[in-house]
Formats: sequence, structure tokens, C-alpha cells
Amino acid sequence: MKKIVLSALAALTLGSVAANAGATKLYQDANGQVFTKSAEGRTLIKTPTSVFSKADKLKFSGLTYLGYTYNDYDSTLADGSINSNKDTSEFEIRRAYFQLKAYLLDDSKSYYRITFDISKDVTGDEKVRAKYAYLFLNNVFANTGVEIGLAHRPWHDYEEHNAWYFRNISKILIEDKAHGPDLSNSADFGVMFKTRTQYFDADYGLFNGEGYHSASNGNGMSFEWRTTAHLMGVDGKDKQTKKTYWDASFFGQYNQGHKSVTVGTVTEQQDLIFGGLHTVYNQPSFLVAAQYVYSKDTSDIANNVSKQSGDGYSVNAEYRLGEEKEYRCFARYDSWTPKTKTTYNGVSAEREDRGYLIGAAWEMNKNVQWVANAIITDNEAGSAKEINNGTAYMLTAEVRF
Repeated sequence: MKKIVLSALAALTLGSVAANAGATKLYQDANGQVFTKSAEGRTLIKTPTSVFSKADKLKFSGLTYLGYTYNDYDSTLADGSINSNKDTSEFEIRRAYFQLKAYLLDDSKSYYRITFDISKDVTGDEKVRAKYAYLFLNNVFANTGVEIGLAHRPWHDYEEHNAWYFRNISKILIEDKAHGPDLSNSADFGVMFKTRTQYFDADYGLFNGEGYHSASNGNGMSFEWRTTAHLMGVDGKDKQTKKTYWDASFFGQYNQGHKSVTVGTVTEQQDLIFGGLHTVYNQPSFLVAAQYVYSKDTSDIANNVSKQSGDGYSVNAEYRLGEEKEYRCFARYDSWTPKTKTTYNGVSAEREDRGYLIGAAWEMNKNVQWVANAIITDNEAGSAKEINNGTAYMLTAEVRF
């Protein structure tokens, strides 16, 4: 920190010198130290300005979702009873990430990454935890690298960088709690292989299974995967506003022993298995995407409850305007039907949970995006999640560097 402060003071001093002496120039020696030299060759200032590390290169970045949300819940449920959820209004930091990559090996594409995540816990308190902490080794096999540690899970990162670009206001279907199945989160302890080719890529690995912000029970491993066919090939990064692509994916997990369930006097380890099909078509001016997900949680069957077993789908679309495609309109619809039946007005049936999302965004520049949107939750009468029904009005500033 002392070196950073000294560097900042030196920069201010250099700026003052430059403004008052046209002959003053800025130089850097072989050790990375910066100093000024007058026309006569006299050294005026010399001070270290580098952040020193044993890594060949360090790369810092940050991402924050700043927002305001007004939740207007339905005051009564379909049967006339009072909804226990009350309207809320609050400014919030939805997520804040700070990331460091350290390039340690001769291969410039291999690195160590650690990402810290600030988010609310179930009590409403802000917590800081590690979301990613892994070593990535490039090309351990042909066209295949590997993440080792607290790593990405196969599906989430793909969908958020190819089909659903508004993580700042809503998670993807398999993570959704209000009207979705809440099957999985985006990082876990384990090892993941990443295969990349022009027309096909895949992520697949073995994980603890509980995710990065849940305690591991150590009772079984989770095998997880994503395979994607790039039907029109791939062509570098920034595909959203500059490329045309069409992808089709199959993804899922087989999570063994993810939950302990006691039935009578017998305690058993139960499994969570889910799979999904997804497709997305993108041109610089628009995007359309759709997916179908099926899941089976054996603990639901053992307990005769309605939580993570079921099936559902999600569709989303985006239209982009402006010279740089900086103005965007988007919409999304989610549907999830838990497999366990619930009773309403004497009728026992599977009750659908639904969510509608509509909004607009302005890409102010490469560092700041503004979003205004509404999310309507319309879970079917008698659903276990009917209390979430209502409309959330949101304003968001996404800041990244």
C-alpha cells in the first residue's frame, strides 16, 4: 500500500513538473522504475511504481451490481388468505466481485485465479467469500485445459456469456429460487476439464456437489457436464454484438449423496440428477434462446415433498439498437412444474411456477451498463411458492473494469 501511495504522489509530482517545464520527459529503466530527466540529463525524481510479485504478470478486475428494488407482493393469496410476504423497498449491492489472475508458467494462457464475492446471506448481512480459487492449466490434453480448486461448474458460465447477458438482475433458470427449481449454483470445489474446438466444446468435471456457499457433507461426488455444438463455428470473443452464431447444448449433473434423509429409523443418502437441452441463435442486432430442464431429487420422493424434482423451460430474447448496439430491449419467460402434487380447492395436481421478465438496458461504455426492468412472479394457486407472487421493479448500474 505504501508503494502505491508513493506512486500516486510521484505521478502528481510528474504531472506538475511536466506542466511547468516543456523539456521534461518521462523515462523508465530496466527495473520498471519511472523517473524524469531534464534536457541536460539531470535526474529529478526516481521512485518505484510497480506492484512487485513473483508472478510474471498480474491482472486485476472488478464487477459490481448496484441497484434499487421495490417488491410489490400480492397482498392476498388465491384462497383469500393474507400473504406473509410484505412489500419491500431498498438500495442494494446485489453482487460485488474482485478478481486477481496471476500468470505463473511459461504458457501465457495458464494462470491462477482468485475471485472474492460480496453478497447477502440469509440474514440480510453482507458477506465476503471466495467464489473462485483455482489453477488453470492450458492444453493438458489436445485442445483441453483443466481448472483445479474452487472452480466453475460446467453450465452457468456458458449461459451467462452466450445466451443470458443480464445476470445483474436475474439468475438463470436452474439457480432461480422465486419461481424456479434452485438446482445448482455456479462454483464448487473440484476439477473441471475444458475442451475447445471450432465447432464443438465441452466442460465436464467432478465436484463436491453442494456448491461454494454451502457446507460439504462429504457423502458423495457430483459428475457434471456441458457439451455444445457450434453449428456455425466460433470466431473469438465478444460474440454478443459482433458475431452471428448458433449453438446447441446438453448439460446436467449426477449429484450423489447430496442430502441425508431419515425415513422412519433409516437414514439414507439421496441423489440429485438433472439434465437440460439449450439452444441460442445470435446476430449483432438480436438474440433468441430456449431451454428445457428435467430433474429428479430422490430426497423429494423419500419425503413426499415438492422441492427440486420436476421439469420446466425458459425462453429469452434480446433486441439491440444504436450504432454500437448500445441500446437493448429484452424479455424472458420461465416455467417450472414440481413433480409432487399439491392440493388446492380439493384438487390434487402439479402446480406450475412462472416468471415474466421485461426490461431495457443502455451500455453507457465498456465499463458501465444501466438497466431498468420488472419481474412478474405468477406462481399457480396452491403452489408452495405462491407467496412470492407480485412484481419487482428494478434499477441497476453494472460497473466493471
